[in-house]
Amino acid sequence: MSAPTGFVYHPDCEDHLTGPGHPETPDRILSIRGELERSSLWRDLDLFTPPEARPEDILRVHDERYVARVHEICGRTPSYIDTGDTPVSSGSLHAAKLAAGGALEAARRVHDGRWKNAFTCLRPPGHHAEVRTGMGFCLFNNAAIAARALVEELGCERVAILDWDVHHGNGTQHAFEADPRVFFASLHQYPLYPGTGAATERGTGDGEGATLNCPMPAGAGDADWIGKLERDVLPEIERFRPDFLLVSAGFDAHREDPLAGTNLTEAGFTEMTRLALALARTCCDGRLLALLEGGYDLRALAASAHAHIAELHSA
Repeated sequence: MSAPTGFVYHPDCEDHLTGPGHPETPDRILSIRGELERSSLWRDLDLFTPPEARPEDILRVHDERYVARVHEICGRTPSYIDTGDTPVSSGSLHAAKLAAGGALEAARRVHDGRWKNAFTCLRPPGHHAEVRTGMGFCLFNNAAIAARALVEELGCERVAILDWDVHHGNGTQHAFEADPRVFFASLHQYPLYPGTGAATERGTGDGEGATLNCPMPAGAGDADWIGKLERDVLPEIERFRPDFLLVSAGFDAHREDPLAGTNLTEAGFTEMTRLALALARTCCDGRLLALLEGGYDLRALAASAHAHIAELHSA
């Protein structure tokens, strides 16, 4: 019997409250889980409730003073982390540690073969979180924490991160821009928040060439993003020959999303997932972990995540 697809969820991530009108709400993960529970796919997934990340796991990526500041600010809620666009509540610190811990444990389970692949349905998202700064709805950088554990704890020589959130994953890029062990590739609408992700940003020092940014214009749709992925992104990742593929899976490039102007559909996300899985089979013995990032129209988010997870399951 083949290994299952893991689905990582913790109800305490619903306790990260961002306030009325904020787009990053508990309903995001509830909508995905509800969509799956209404389908036949649900009974085939291996549901896992993760632990919190350990302090040493988070400190592999984030500055100790920043982590202390997150603890302090979350202790006097409601408040905001750093840039003012990331509200926190009394449940936010625990939720952020669970999101990081879920990424870590899923990476371990995919790495050792207990799962063929996995999806973490946790929040807050992570790819905007810098080493010393929280921003863009993100407290801890879940993808970066998982990648650092893969190369420093689990024995991977090379890890690739494919980020297809509509917003550039500035925090993930900056965490690894000088690290030749981690290849970061991003498709994103440009210009758009946070303003980073130009094609000229290719890494620094020993990591030069291990960053690839593919800025996409507003209005681009399925054919544009899939074509860019096939022509430019996947060949470079394949040349890097990663041992493990992480996907920062934002679904806010969907045409119904309120925070961007890109025109992807569920069919587009399905095809991008299929292509990512084919790359993982070629390079990584199929080892792929997808982490939820953005996606703010609840119907579009739930339908796109369902399509993505169905493709993971069928691999």
